[in-house]
Amino acid sequence: MLSALELARRIEAGELTAVAVLDKCAETIAQRENEIGAFVALDLDAARARAKDAATTHAPLFGLPIGIKDIFDTADLPTEYGSTIYAGHRPTGDATLVAMIRRAGGIVAGKTVTTEFAHLRPGKTRNPRNPGHTPGGSSSGSAAAVAAGMLPLATGSQTGGSVIRPASYCGVAGFKPSFRLLPSVGMKCFSWTLDTAGLFGASVADVAFGTAAISGRDLRIDRGPPAAPRIALVRTHIWSQASAAMQGALETAARAAEAAGARVTDLALPPIFESAFDAHPTVQDYEAYRALAFEYDHHRDTLGPLLRALLDGAAAITPQAYDDARRVTKQARRALADVMADVDAILTPSAPSAAPESLASTGPAIFNRLWTLMGPPCVNIPGLAEPGGLPLGVQIVGRFGRDRNALEAARFVEQAIAARTKA
Repeated sequence: MLSALELARRIEAGELTAVAVLDKCAETIAQRENEIGAFVALDLDAARARAKDAATTHAPLFGLPIGIKDIFDTADLPTEYGSTIYAGHRPTGDATLVAMIRRAGGIVAGKTVTTEFAHLRPGKTRNPRNPGHTPGGSSSGSAAAVAAGMLPLATGSQTGGSVIRPASYCGVAGFKPSFRLLPSVGMKCFSWTLDTAGLFGASVADVAFGTAAISGRDLRIDRGPPAAPRIALVRTHIWSQASAAMQGALETAARAAEAAGARVTDLALPPIFESAFDAHPTVQDYEAYRALAFEYDHHRDTLGPLLRALLDGAAAITPQAYDDARRVTKQARRALADVMADVDAILTPSAPSAAPESLASTGPAIFNRLWTLMGPPCVNIPGLAEPGGLPLGVQIVGRFGRDRNALEAARFVEQAIAARTKA
């Protein structure tokens, strides 16, 4: 994989040019894209021209090539939202996040595969770790492109588990920031209460660097060693649905962090969080039926069967049920602030297992949707694997608005896992 931080440092030091980095990405894309299928649109010639221009600038991203999930509008590349309804669609402007990436010096290399409207219908992408397995979704192409070494950074979005789960399956770092830290203007909406833009990179420090550069916030965590965090080990009420390998991975991560100096305690969540877990689909589906009203009303038969069935059912969700689910959400968010009063972060699985051996499914988001509903920062930590070699990710969940602290805790655990693995 390509480290965005290392590439940026080498460009700044004059050891590499932005063109050389783009050429390296292009070489890997040429070698692996036919097998992996991470992209729906590429314009490497235009990216190379921008890389030449980047040589005279000193923007934070230093001319790094970046993949854009194909639910974010781009003025210079098609934006199809993973749907044939929008085949060949050319927006007249960039999504705000894309514009921020360009302002920060990032070079848009191409559009990465998304599932249909960022729901469950898989695209063409395969898992770089084993092409017979799903890369996860909905940010399939972004996670795969980073894992395959095609790009140092790529954008994603999460409504259920669409950043953390594919990051776990593909063995990369994935960062879902606090809700609304990164703008969603110009991103195809599925659920306005839940949709959250995020980022993929090779390591936790890479996604922190990328998010800092894009947002202008003080999120970099690579300038010194992270402090030992106070971590709550949370298994949740669906713990039994985690595979034995994932359960072991979480325990390994916890013990590694503890050995490195973290304070790790077990935490059982109050019952309100089970109610919030159940509230997520009500909130999501009610909003999706309205966010996709045009597509449903005019192109229902063109929608994939999974999304069509979801919207058919969502039509029956009453405003009262939606409002009740939002009230539960508000109560749970308050409760989360209380239960995290004495800890810096929660450590919990990123997915039920390693990537399933199926290209017909992107895998379940059951270990993600509660945290998406709560809105805090979530970070997938790479570095662990099942006996067969497929990655197993564990995630740090931080306090809302304390994104830097969550990233620091994730980096601490990442380093502890690496030290344990080498021992």
